[in-house]
Order: sequence, then C-alpha cells, then structure tokens
Amino acid sequence: MNFISLLFSWLNDQILKMTWLSELVRLLVEKVFGISIKERLGGSIHFFIYDTIKIFILLSVLIFLISYIQSYFPPERTKKILGRIRGIKGNILGALLGTITPFCSCSSIPIFIGFTSAGLPLGVTFSFLISSPLVDLASLLILMSFFGAKIAIAYVVVGLILAVAGGTIIDKLKMEKYIEGYVLDIKNTDAEFIEMTRQERISYSKNQVLDIVQRVWIYILIGVGIGAAIHNWIPQSVVATVVGKNNPFAVLLATVVGIPMYADIFGTIPIAEALFGKGVGVGTVLSFMMAVTALSLPSIIMLSKVVKPKLLVIFVSIVAIGIMIIGYVFNAFSYIFI
Repeated sequence: MNFISLLFSWLNDQILKMTWLSELVRLLVEKVFGISIKERLGGSIHFFIYDTIKIFILLSVLIFLISYIQSYFPPERTKKILGRIRGIKGNILGALLGTITPFCSCSSIPIFIGFTSAGLPLGVTFSFLISSPLVDLASLLILMSFFGAKIAIAYVVVGLILAVAGGTIIDKLKMEKYIEGYVLDIKNTDAEFIEMTRQERISYSKNQVLDIVQRVWIYILIGVGIGAAIHNWIPQSVVATVVGKNNPFAVLLATVVGIPMYADIFGTIPIAEALFGKGVGVGTVLSFMMAVTALSLPSIIMLSKVVKPKLLVIFVSIVAIGIMIIGYVFNAFSYIFI
C-alpha cells in the first residue's frame, strides 16, 4: 500500500504538477536571467513561463485523448442517444455528454441549435449547454495538477449537478415557445454516420488539438499574465479585502466579475491558482471559474439570437444563482477540501 501511495505521489508530482518543469524554469530564470524567483520580477517570470508551458502540454495531450474518444460520438450519434431518453435521465446524459466535448461556451451554441432543431427535449439541450464549457475530462486533470484531487473532483461534480439541475428546471417550466422560430424551422437532415478508421481518428484528434489551441492560446496567455500579477504584485491584504474569506459578498463579486470575461476553463485556471494562493476561499474561486466559463458575455449575446429574452433571463438567473449557492456552500465547508 505504501508503494502504491508513493507511486501515485510521484506520478502526480512529475506528470500532473510537472515539478521537473518548475525546476527547469527556476534554473532558467536564476542562472540565465540572473534573477531570483524569490523576487517579484523573478517570481512573475517563473510563474508565467512555467504555467504557460505546463498548460499547453497538458492541454495538447488531454485534448488529443478526449478528441479520440469524442470521435465515437459525432453529433448524429449523440442526437440519437439523447433522443431516446427523457426526463431526469436525459438531463444527466446530456450533462455527461457535455464532458466529452472540449468546447468553450460560444462553440457549444451551434451544437445546442442542432440538438434543438432535431427535436431533443429543451431541458436536455440546456444541460448539455451548461456542462459542455464548464466541465470536461481535460479540465479535471488540469485542475488536479494545480489544486489537487479533492478540489478538482468537487468542481466537476458540482458542475454536473448544476447542469442537470438547470436543465431540469427549464424542462419543468415548459419553455419551448421561447425558442426563436428560425431554429425550430431548420430542416434537420442527419448525415449518414461513417465509422472512422484508426488513422482517421488520430488525424481528427490532431486537428482538434490544433483548432482548440489556436482558439484559446491568447486567453491562456492573458490568464497566466493576470495570474502572475496577482501572485507576485498585488498584496495579499488587498486581495483579502476584495474577495477574501471575511468578505460576505466575495462569492457574489467573483460571479459578477467573471460573467463579462470571455475565456475557457484553461484560461481561468492560472487566475484561480493565484487567487487561491492569496488565501481566497475555494468557493469564491470556483464561482469565478464557473461564471467565466458558463456565462461569458459573448456566449450570452450569441444565445440571445437563439432564444427569446424571457428564456435567456431564466437561463442566466438559474446558472448564476446556482454558481453563487455552490460558492457559499464550498466556502462554508472548505475545511473538507484543504
């Protein structure tokens, strides 16, 4: 048992946390640049280089593996699977299928339109819409590398619960009449599903990696840059005053600040890491990440072209309230995760 524990610890340190990379970057900063990482500038450079390389390595490897799995679930097959299941089971399945689609919130909306025009239950499509940008297997492993297994698993679990709950509430409210007419009028023609060969799946996975990296690299760099600034330049007292554990409005503020931002989970992790390192509550950090990924302003604008204002307001309200409830609950029971 001790051997297994040591093996797991080694794998976690060397593969997920990449301590070897941290040491290499430290040597680069201190020996080549001549700046101690204990200084603000050196610490910022180390944070930026290490986190950037680490995220891109993990992102590329994980997106390749997830895309390979996803190649077995093209939209045609997914629609057939979801179309056979109704009620809470359908919402759960919609949320779970969202975890194998590494999309940002804006990229999920065309899939949402396709599902809706195909006649899938509205609650199921909204469960998918919430979970797709919020939770995926890549985010689980990357979160584990930064925050540890407890917080990573907790994030995924509450993300799925929020997706299922949000879809279920919308389903019970019978909001189908608030879908824009042109979406329902789209002629749904399912292309014949063609089974890929192994080489085609590999090629598809490589293309997905390139496509996603090209779309998110700028947000990762921005996120890492903000994280480096918070980590090394903003005093802990300032962070504690604004979103610290003693501020009862910290979760609300983190959610409101997160919504106008546009990034995916990979761009928010460095910021969350820096906030967490400054002593910000785990629930506040989770609320910020969820608000950015599930309720970004660009995705809300895109969704407003698909659904009518009443449904849009209900969707945003359900998700925002759910995110804040999650934040306050996790802050109250943070001792379990830290």
